[in-house]
Amino acid sequence: MRTGAPSGRAGYFHEAIRYASDDELLAVVLPFLQGGIDAGEPTVVALGEAETALVRDALGNDTPVVFQAGGEMYARPAGAIRAYRDMFAGHTAAGAHQIRVVGALPATALGATWDWWARYESAINDAYDEFPLWSMCAYDTRITPPEVLADVARTHPHVATPGDTHLTSPAYVEPGLFLRRDLPMAPDPLQLTPPAFELADPNPGAARAALAQVGQGVLEAEVLGDLRIAVTETITNAMTHGEPPTLVRCWAGPDRVVVTVTDRGKGPADPFAGLRAAAHAPIGGLGLWLTHQLCDHVAMSLTPDGFTIRLISGNPNHRA
Repeated sequence: MRTGAPSGRAGYFHEAIRYASDDELLAVVLPFLQGGIDAGEPTVVALGEAETALVRDALGNDTPVVFQAGGEMYARPAGAIRAYRDMFAGHTAAGAHQIRVVGALPATALGATWDWWARYESAINDAYDEFPLWSMCAYDTRITPPEVLADVARTHPHVATPGDTHLTSPAYVEPGLFLRRDLPMAPDPLQLTPPAFELADPNPGAARAALAQVGQGVLEAEVLGDLRIAVTETITNAMTHGEPPTLVRCWAGPDRVVVTVTDRGKGPADPFAGLRAAAHAPIGGLGLWLTHQLCDHVAMSLTPDGFTIRLISGNPNHRA
């Protein structure tokens, strides 16, 4: 039997916490964690370093709560979904009737890469719904931009507040609708300069060779190798499932390489494309999922000129 706010419900109970002080965070998180401890439920904390220390001090050293490294868990959205699903499947197989998690994205996720983390927050309403999960996602209003907080309200069905209060978010949007939003893709500053190369209808081998020359000395060999695989997958998808012509552009800066692949098609029909490799990955979905595993930021946009996927390897938060 499930305990707390999800009592009597099936699937995923997804809440947001908005807090402006350490005391406000603890006022929501501690009752949540203590409830899991008292019920003998798997209870996990995946917060930032400072917040983790705060919660550890409040709970004491002998707590059964599991502390995950939040920064490592939230390196990339598709990787986080894969890791969490593995964790939840293990707990469920062991007989857990409910799993509790409180987590927070790193501050870097709230800036230039927020678009794919917003997709993550929406997609997990579906991706985790097969598990008896209750999670709280913490957002510090002192550092979270207003536009991010607006998306938090749209992607979390519930809001947790002090006093063990659990409210419905009136702004919540179902994932199938939220993920279909076609927002303008903010250009990386490198894209405002002439590209290092531009290839029309290239075979993947030619693109890999050009990328190897441009990326050498900018990216570590392994990172550059991952980007070359991602570009190969993206070009193959564009030529197989998109509409010609396919145009590949590449820019390189001191700390990152940016690649765009544009075709005249309408992009993937699946709104979950890139975030799931199984149930929501029809034809072509595995390649896009791989790009989300291999790159440091992936953005997608549909414009009158066609569908564009932008891949960034290196530091996607550098905007100068």
